[in-house]
Amino acid sequence: MRVYLFRLKTLVLIISGLRVCSASGAGAPAPIICTDSGRAAVELTVYNNNLGLVKDVRAVKLPQGSGELRFMDVASEIMPVTVRAVSITHPGDFTVLEQNYEYDLMNAQKLLDKYVGKKIKIVDVTEYKDKKQELEAILLSNNDGQIYKINDQIYLGYPGHTVLPSLPGDLIARPTLAWLFECKRPAEHRIEISYLTAGINWTADYIMVLNKDDTRSDLNGWVSIDNRSGATYTEAKITLVAGKIHTAESQLRKQGLRRAADVMAMAAEPQFEEKEFFEYHIYNLQRPATVKNNQTKQIHLLQAADIAVEKELLTGSFNTGYGPRQYEATRKQPVDVFVRMKNNNLGIPLPAGVVRVYKNDEIGSRQLIGEDRIEHTPKDEEIKLKIGEAFDIIAERTQKSYNEIGSRAYEAAWEISLRNHKKERVKIGVVEKVGGDWKIVSKSHPYTAVDAFTIRFDVSVPAGEEVKVTYKVRTQM
Repeated sequence: MRVYLFRLKTLVLIISGLRVCSASGAGAPAPIICTDSGRAAVELTVYNNNLGLVKDVRAVKLPQGSGELRFMDVASEIMPVTVRAVSITHPGDFTVLEQNYEYDLMNAQKLLDKYVGKKIKIVDVTEYKDKKQELEAILLSNNDGQIYKINDQIYLGYPGHTVLPSLPGDLIARPTLAWLFECKRPAEHRIEISYLTAGINWTADYIMVLNKDDTRSDLNGWVSIDNRSGATYTEAKITLVAGKIHTAESQLRKQGLRRAADVMAMAAEPQFEEKEFFEYHIYNLQRPATVKNNQTKQIHLLQAADIAVEKELLTGSFNTGYGPRQYEATRKQPVDVFVRMKNNNLGIPLPAGVVRVYKNDEIGSRQLIGEDRIEHTPKDEEIKLKIGEAFDIIAERTQKSYNEIGSRAYEAAWEISLRNHKKERVKIGVVEKVGGDWKIVSKSHPYTAVDAFTIRFDVSVPAGEEVKVTYKVRTQM
C-alpha cells in the first residue's frame, strides 16, 4: 500500500511538472524591445587606435521576474566581451544573467536559408506580361543556387519571383544585445550599457600659412572623427583621447581609415577643452554632436596667429665617415627644407596628425609647399616639419682621401660643395655622421658635436656663389 501511494504521488508530481513546463513554454512572455528611440543620453570616447568606448543610457519598463530584453541599435563592430550593463535608477534590482550578441544581417541569401525545406511560392510572369502564374514549391536547397521541388519534380532554379509567406521570427536585422535578465520589482529603469567597439578613429589635421619672410605663421587645427562602427551616436557627448594606449591586438579588427576630402570653413573659436588624464591628454567637445555611421566629421580644434617659425636648410651624409670609397668621385645629395617651431603659445598640447604648410605666391594666391606628420607634442616641445627639397641649392660630396694609418685606424677626408642659385644669401646646415672613436684632424669651418656620432657645420652661402666645406676625420675602431 505504501509503495502504491509513493508511486501515485510521484506520478502526480511528474504530471504537475509537465503541466508547469508546458504552461511556461506556451505562455512565455515576448521579448522586451529597447531601441535607440528610448535613448536618454550617449557618451562617445574615441581613441587613436581604431577604438571607441560607448556609454548608452536608455529608459525601459521591466516587469518583476525573469525575461528577455533586446537592447538594439548597438555598434555592429562591438566587442561583446566588454559589455557592462547596470540600472542607474535601481542598481540592486536589475541583473543580467546571460548575454547573446545577435546580428543576422537581412539579405536574400539568409532569408531563403530560413525557408529551406518549407513551402514557398514562385510567381511566373508570361512573355506578354499580362498573365501571372503562381506555383507552390518546396525549397530543397539554397547552396550555390536554388533547388525546388514542384509537382514532384526537381528543378535546378526556376524563372520568376520567389515569394515568402512572412519574415522569419528569428532573423534579427539590426545589431542587438539579447539579455536574460532578473528584475526584483516592476519599475522603469534607466539602463546604462558601456562597451568597446572597433571601426572608429580620430586624427588631427593642421593648416599652417607662412608669411613672406618665412619667419611667422598662422595655424589652424581640425579633428576628423571617422565612424565605421556600424552605429549612429545622436547628440553625443564626445571625448577624444590622445596617446598610445595598450590593447590586446587579437581583439581588434584591423580596418583602413578612409578620409573625407571636404574643405571646412574656419571656426572662430576652439570647441574642445583639453585636460591631462592619466598618462594621456583628453579633449572634451563643449557641445553635443551627432556622429553618423559611415561618416567622417570634422570639428575645429584650435586657431593661433603670428607664431614664430624658422626655416632651416639641411644636407648631410649617410656614411659613417670611414671606410674605403664606395661611390663615384662626386655625387649629389639633397638639401632638405624644414620649418621649426615651438609649441609654447598654442594653448594646448598638439595631438598627432598631418600639418599642411601653405604660402602665398607673388600674386597672393595660396599654394601648398609641403606637408609632414607630427607625433603627440606636449607644450614647450619643438615641432620640426620636413617641407621638401630645395630646388636652387646644390650639394655635392667628394671623398678626397682614405688611408689606413694603423690597426683598425683610418683617416678619411671629405669635401662638400654648396652652390646657391637663389637671389639671396642662405644658411645651410651640413650634418655629418662619424663613427667609432673619432677626431676631426682638420676642417675648413667651425663645427658642433650634435651627439656622439654626429657633427654639424653651419655655413653661409652668398647668392650665386659656391662654398666648399672640407674636413678630415681620424677613426679608431
